[in-house]
Amino acid sequence: MNKSPRCLYENDLCGFLDNDEKSIMGILVENYNGQVQTTQVDAWREEILAMRNIVARLNDKSGRIIFEYDIPRLGKRVDVVLLYRGIIFCIEFKVGQANILEADIDQVFDYALDLKNFHKFSEDKIIAPILVATNYANYSTQVQMSVYDDRVINPLVSNSNELSNVIENVLRAYPDETPVDERWPISPYAPTPTIIEAARSLYENHSVEDITRHEADNVSTDRTIRYILDVIRDSEKNGKKSICFVTGVPGAGKTLVGLDVAIKQTYHGDSNEPAKDDGAVYLSGNGPLVAVLNEALAQDNFRKAKARGEQKKLTDSRREVRKSIQMIHRYRDNMLAKIKNPVENGVLEIDPNKAVEMGASGFGEVEHVAIFDEAQRSWTHERLANYLKRGGTYGNKLKVPNFPMSEAAFLIWSLDQRKDWAVIVCLVGGGQEINTGEAGISEWIKALNEKYRHWNIYISPELTEPEYAEGKVNELLADNPNVTYSNDLHLSVSLRSYRSEKVSAFVHSLLAFDDNAAELYGEIKDKYPILLTRDMAKARKWLHEKARGTERTGVLVTKEAARFKPLAIHILPSGDENAVHWFLEDKTDTRSSNYLEDAATEIQVQGLELDYTCLLWDADMRYENGRWHYYSFNGNTKWIEQLGRTENNREKQKYMLNAYRVLLTRARAGMIICVPEGNKNKSPNGFWEDSTRLPEFYDGTYEYLKSLGIQEI
Repeated sequence: MNKSPRCLYENDLCGFLDNDEKSIMGILVENYNGQVQTTQVDAWREEILAMRNIVARLNDKSGRIIFEYDIPRLGKRVDVVLLYRGIIFCIEFKVGQANILEADIDQVFDYALDLKNFHKFSEDKIIAPILVATNYANYSTQVQMSVYDDRVINPLVSNSNELSNVIENVLRAYPDETPVDERWPISPYAPTPTIIEAARSLYENHSVEDITRHEADNVSTDRTIRYILDVIRDSEKNGKKSICFVTGVPGAGKTLVGLDVAIKQTYHGDSNEPAKDDGAVYLSGNGPLVAVLNEALAQDNFRKAKARGEQKKLTDSRREVRKSIQMIHRYRDNMLAKIKNPVENGVLEIDPNKAVEMGASGFGEVEHVAIFDEAQRSWTHERLANYLKRGGTYGNKLKVPNFPMSEAAFLIWSLDQRKDWAVIVCLVGGGQEINTGEAGISEWIKALNEKYRHWNIYISPELTEPEYAEGKVNELLADNPNVTYSNDLHLSVSLRSYRSEKVSAFVHSLLAFDDNAAELYGEIKDKYPILLTRDMAKARKWLHEKARGTERTGVLVTKEAARFKPLAIHILPSGDENAVHWFLEDKTDTRSSNYLEDAATEIQVQGLELDYTCLLWDADMRYENGRWHYYSFNGNTKWIEQLGRTENNREKQKYMLNAYRVLLTRARAGMIICVPEGNKNKSPNGFWEDSTRLPEFYDGTYEYLKSLGIQEI
């Protein structure tokens, strides 16, 4: 039995019948990443039994069966795939269910369409999606192509007992299909022309700026986009590998530049030329950002389609946008699935049994250009190696011991697998590493110096500033002959974007105790209000009064914050779906940021913005004796200071400082900072009523901010 790294179990039909239920179950459990719940075991047992009964009845045993198959780079997993007589049966089980739900039919249909649109060895095959509600009383008898006219059958429904009849109906309807490619389980990710054209129409008149509004000078962003596209054209013409590092202050439009480059490179800008099937992909490790961008674009496209009278589902729009905006981890994991494992002598090699070589792409991915947003957040070697040592890719236990690279180095390696040319665009936020194991930009440069000296480096001069790689970029690149510096790669802002530029400078000065902070505040306060309060009720009132029309407000706290509940604030639960609701629902929805009940952290808002914000400044970072002191709450009774100058503590302190940097730059139009008074009450015997919120935990920070001249309400 050969198991693809993209599934939990794979076998030919004879081998599947030779394996008993216990051995198949053992393989599924062994390859599953995480603790297997009893409900999952029961579901697998039912699926195994049903599929063994079906396979036993088939006259011809020349086929393959796959359990829990991951569709490349999309984060979707199909319960069972049966490859038989040239047809791909995509089967989704609902164990114990007696009724058919529309959402379940949509689910299995989406799987089939994703295979059709993104899976190279499925694009010209018949795909039969089947929903199996095991206790359902009926089954489908009519086999009919869907309205998409793309060889995907309309979803069929069945119960466990009749599933064999449903499959036979499909086989009778399409008896002369050519065999499925034997490499199907390791098929490349390859968006078809159909999905590309659909995505192209999606991006026409897109309104992603509704959620990433910025005031950056259009001339500046256009200049940066033109420069990057020139690098791409030069690399394509001369067969070169190139990397661009783009900097810009918060709100200057780095994300929009990345999206525009992806769109123009993939769809030839505004020309009438056909779309490329190997253009560019926008990647981010920021799950909430990817989710919110995808959903905002999909909803916008869906609304416009309805206004034009088109018959279209929201799921269609979501599928279309996924082609160009994806999670960096899924891109990374798709490449990891191609390597020889274990890694020998610290050198990565492609395993030809796990990957398919595709012409000029070689063993690389289909896109020539990869845009990595928030490149400073790529993982360190230690974090990535520990993650792969435990096994975490594809939701399977695909363990890779002794992995030799940082994430930045591996991503360059991935693009370097192309035989022709490639371009990487790194969008870099200064001083915005906010999580343990985020390497910063120095890891990218280190990899280029040590392993990829043939790559051409185009770099913004601003990357030499202290917030990038601790000001050591010039030193790191001193001996590299392939470096070109260009001001065009920095998103400068004009007087029209006075707000964004000055706010960023003020926040930097505030956090660094720069003498210019008070002066900068005086320059911006009339056009960009920043206020101070000790009362959350006043902060909420100010936000409600400021927001007009569809302007968005929200409360922000750091992930280290702990004593916010006494102020009637809750942390927005983790999960990308929660971030989507928080950013996109209107003010009538309690899940919306506008309700000012759920506070988002730096993890959930980095890369995104609101119109007006309240930063609730907790006791995790305090101004004491002229400098910042950093504290973590022990979860029960007290704050513990992060003392000492160990590397681990220095890293934690950097992340906490950067968390406040991120949160202080999320508002487009203005913000209020709430530093609580703490609890001043004592019991009759003199003990504090709440020793976790002593006034002294907050007073220093409040006095420091007030000393800068920030107006108090």
